Amino acid sequence: MKVGFLGRRSDVVPSDKTTTLFAFLFLYTALYLAYGTQSAYLPAFLQSHGLAIEQIGLVLAAGTVVRIGVGPLTGRLADYLQARKQLLAVAACLSALIGFGYNLAFGFAALLAVSMLHAGATASLAPLSDALAVSAARRDAFQYGWVRGVGSVAFIGGTLASGQLVGRFGLSFIIVASSAFFLLMAICAATMRVPSQDSQSAEAFDGGAIRALLAIAAYRRLLIIAFLVIGSHALNDTFAVIQWRNAGYDDLAISLMWSESVVAEVIVFFLVGPWLIDRLGAAGAAALSAGAAVLRWSVMASTSELPALIGAQALHGLTFALLHLAAMGIMARSVPDRLAATAQTTYGTGALGIASAVMTLASGYLYGMFGAQAFWAMAACCAIALPLTRRLTLP
Repeated sequence: MKVGFLGRRSDVVPSDKTTTLFAFLFLYTALYLAYGTQSAYLPAFLQSHGLAIEQIGLVLAAGTVVRIGVGPLTGRLADYLQARKQLLAVAACLSALIGFGYNLAFGFAALLAVSMLHAGATASLAPLSDALAVSAARRDAFQYGWVRGVGSVAFIGGTLASGQLVGRFGLSFIIVASSAFFLLMAICAATMRVPSQDSQSAEAFDGGAIRALLAIAAYRRLLIIAFLVIGSHALNDTFAVIQWRNAGYDDLAISLMWSESVVAEVIVFFLVGPWLIDRLGAAGAAALSAGAAVLRWSVMASTSELPALIGAQALHGLTFALLHLAAMGIMARSVPDRLAATAQTTYGTGALGIASAVMTLASGYLYGMFGAQAFWAMAACCAIALPLTRRLTLP
């Protein structure tokens, strides 16, 4: 039996492999269509339902706080009950039902309540999906990157479709469409076949599971590296478009550069990433990602020339997608199966959620004081992460 970095096996019946792969392709398509359809226009929707700009910021920030807290708790509950698939289906169904409530809510108090409930329901969707997909990939010999890459493509499609939906049916329809996709995801989760969980007894539903995870050196270092490298994208996500507009680029050029980064992400998920990880291993792939991020943010800090910006955007596949693939492999190899959902949610909504919040807050102050030079701070964060990758040893 041949087992690769993500546990790919060669002794699986092809029909079973194909069935499982397509089940996850449908699951990730529904999930990221739901995200993509709603995310771009949600602030405008909130404004149309009576919120001022400051109130929109408060509502969205409250949702972030809820996700950071609820995500790891849901993952811990899924492991404790040994019911990842069932909790994923329930969370997706709640995301749909609560989502529909946005159209009925007007004013700050009502929209804040709906937003916080919706954030709690959606907090664990991607991490629980990843926990199931990584486990299934190990059993059924397909690449996790394939399903995650399809998710990125679906997100692009949802974002593009949302513009057409708003133009034809109004802002409220993006809520209907997104909720419908969450409901479709719930059906996919409820009907799919997944590997059985580890039969070992689960830790009690307390802090013991988190302590057990943090005792795993590779996982602990992964959290720090991801916090620094993926968190460093916050400045780019928040202020890159402003920087490019100040440099004189028109909306078409900005859209093409932004789209380039997503295309690079998809290419790495589908093709380049698995090849690099097979040859470099987890530590090598994480080091390449951190090094590419140092280069990317250094370019952003140094120049606004178009060829340089095009090159910097092309690095997104390495700075984000490659590290995400490496993280999935590290968790698959170093974390016991009985803690897989806890590990994914602690990583995805806990560490990365906190990183996004902290780095976004810091980015506002840094960009306000230093402008494009603030990207040197992000390059420094990734340079700090680089030597840590050498100690990402796996059992």
